[in-house]
Amino acid sequence: MHVLSNPFAGTNSNGLRRTVSERKKLLGGGPFSIASPVLAFGLSLCTVLATAAPEYVDAVNYPANEQGWEAFYGLERRLVTDFDDICGDTYCEGEFSNLQALRYRCSVRQADSLIGECVWTFAGSNAAIDGATGKVTVDARTWACRTPLAPQTPIATFYSALSVARPILATLPATATTIHEGLSNCLN
Repeated sequence: MHVLSNPFAGTNSNGLRRTVSERKKLLGGGPFSIASPVLAFGLSLCTVLATAAPEYVDAVNYPANEQGWEAFYGLERRLVTDFDDICGDTYCEGEFSNLQALRYRCSVRQADSLIGECVWTFAGSNAAIDGATGKVTVDARTWACRTPLAPQTPIATFYSALSVARPILATLPATATTIHEGLSNCLN
């Protein structure tokens, strides 16, 4: 009968305590000799995954880290100003009259500068007082409004189209719509 030997067991098949040299022989030279190729492959795979560039990045990081900062945040500031100017006559007339623009974000594909999507987030609330108890009841909500972009819109074309005085009302490239119309559909 053939007895399989466990190199990690404290005793050998004769019931005697294994020596360090016996364990090394069974493992082929050391405790990590079997695991070394697997460990090396796993570490190299982690390195490749950690250094691989993402397919899409935030527009502020296109074409490289923070190189789109000024262009994108300049556009976002102008959009927020436009939103604040027209909110009272449009989006803010309903139940949530205190809508606040939170953040505008666009993803850009690194390989060809095409926009993946743009989303503008908003928050608003409505509060009521219970006259009998004094309790304040709050209805707080958030909205994530996608910009109605045409597929395959390059970021440079997007910036160019929105470089006008009122970017919220500018016609988006290759469409017949505006960010304002997209917001009307989302917020109402």
